[in-house]
Parts: sequence; C-alpha cells; structure tokens
Amino acid sequence: MYSDTSKLIVWQKSHALVLEIYEITKGFPKEELFGLTSQIRRAAVSIPSNIVEGKARGSNKEYRRFLLMARGSLEEVKYQLLLAKDLHYIEVNRYNGILYIADEVGKMINGILRKLGSD
Repeated sequence: MYSDTSKLIVWQKSHALVLEIYEITKGFPKEELFGLTSQIRRAAVSIPSNIVEGKARGSNKEYRRFLLMARGSLEEVKYQLLLAKDLHYIEVNRYNGILYIADEVGKMINGILRKLGSD
C-alpha cells in the first residue's frame, strides 16, 4: 500500500514539505532543539504519515478522517513557520517559498476531501 500512496501527488508534495522543514530547522538556534524545531518537525512528518495511514485503512471514511488530521497538522506547521519568520529564524523569501508548498498541499488535501464527500 505504501508504494501506491507514494505515487499520490499530495503525498509527494507533503514529503517535499517535510524535507524543506528539516532543512530550514537545521539553522534554528540550538536552544530551540527541544522547542520549536522538534514541534514543527513532528507536525510536518504527521502530514504525509496521516495520508499514508489513512489510505492504508482501506475505507473512504477512514481515509477522510486521516486527511482531516493531516490538514490539522498542516495548519499547525503553517503557524509555526509564521512564528519562525517573526522570530527571524527564517528569511521572508524562504518562508514564502515553504508556505507556497504548504498551501499547495492544503489545496490537494481539500480537493481529495471534497471528492470523498462527507460520508
């Protein structure tokens, strides 16, 4: 099932987002290692993880539930990116680029949710 899920563009984009998050957080202050760095990484990893797990559950209802969790984690990441920008941990241009990816992932998740309906 993982190999099928990894072909989904939403999974690919969310995985790319995780890689970007890991890259930018390498530059966060060391005192944030157990704070913002850890928090944003966990939230980012949760996005593709929930997509994979939901798809593997085999029912649209479960997939929808896990996509909603992925969307929640995505919103958490977006706030944490804003916080990192406001704390001057990342530059505005880098923030805008990562936010663009995050917004794309959000649109894809919302599109799948619409397609699945409310069950």
